[in-house]
Amino acid sequence: MSKPLELFIGIMSGTSLDGIDAVLMATNGTQAELKASTRSPFAHDLRQRLLAVAKGAAISAKHWGELDAELGQAYAEIARQLLQDSDTDASQVRAIGCHGQTVWHQPFGELPFSLQLGDGNRLAALTGIITINDFRRKDMAFGGQGAPLVPAFHQQVLADAKRVRIVVNIGGIANITLLDPAQAVIGYDVGPGNMLLDVWCQQQWGQPFDKDAAFGLQGQVNTDLLTRLLAEPWLALPAPKSTGRELFSPRWLAAHLQEHQTQFCAINALDVQATLAEFSVRAIVDQVQKYSIHTDLPSQLLVCGGGGHNPLLMQRLSALLPNWQVTTTNSAGVDMDAMEAMAFAWLAHQTLNGLPGNLPAVTGASRPAILGAIHLPG
Repeated sequence: MSKPLELFIGIMSGTSLDGIDAVLMATNGTQAELKASTRSPFAHDLRQRLLAVAKGAAISAKHWGELDAELGQAYAEIARQLLQDSDTDASQVRAIGCHGQTVWHQPFGELPFSLQLGDGNRLAALTGIITINDFRRKDMAFGGQGAPLVPAFHQQVLADAKRVRIVVNIGGIANITLLDPAQAVIGYDVGPGNMLLDVWCQQQWGQPFDKDAAFGLQGQVNTDLLTRLLAEPWLALPAPKSTGRELFSPRWLAAHLQEHQTQFCAINALDVQATLAEFSVRAIVDQVQKYSIHTDLPSQLLVCGGGGHNPLLMQRLSALLPNWQVTTTNSAGVDMDAMEAMAFAWLAHQTLNGLPGNLPAVTGASRPAILGAIHLPG
């Protein structure tokens, strides 16, 4: 007999800094039912300050603490809005799982770490709900990358004994999860996802992202620039691996564009956008093709995250992976826009029940671990 479902809230704000997602989800660890969801953009000033920190700007301890507190308050506001919209009392929710806002992710070196801001104490106090955050650092304490963590949730809700599935999350960073009934779960970051696309769109046209690929579809791929981008050494690293804005930054892109311009000539903005889209797709495809499926089972590539709304990315994935059925996780019953927030609601369930939330085969940790820090409301 399956355990009863309990309500959890999941809150996620990703590398792209495009806003905060929150979900109300019922789960018992093996089942997950989305009950409600909402989304809120960051206030412009808050987003600019977060971007500055993520780019390495030096700030005082005072401003660092204020940013942490302000994010905790913003997360509390969206949680309360979600409760109001869904006519749910805080007492009905077992816990909140909040990813926090990553401002620096450094998985390599002598002292690997990952830093997320968003005061969990403040979130618990303002909502009256147990709050769990800081999910990544326990995995890193055991030698893991601290990312990606979502493949464990993918396994729970999307694994299917009758088909092979690769889940591709295209957020700011793109990552893949291989769900093959014949082997253990594989998952890792594969490239920049939407990050560089968004950066270029903001720089050139003042738009937060390339809605419906309106700019990318007008451009032509520049093969020389694409070759330069694909030569990035990180792409050739073996898994487990993870990355972020620290590598695929505006500075990284500007350096490649300058190298191309020095040898050839400047590329028009639309062609750069098209080339960046192709780069994101090729970084995904190059990894998916490593898992040529020699089985009679059907093969599906399920896309989630904002990239699932980009017709150019979806078209190119379909064209370059003709042996895979390319669609979104919506077709498998999981909302592609809610996936990551749902994962952190599920991780909160795991933590409160004393269950591991990481997959060592994915993150590289030496052992499974109970993740996160628990903040009681009072």
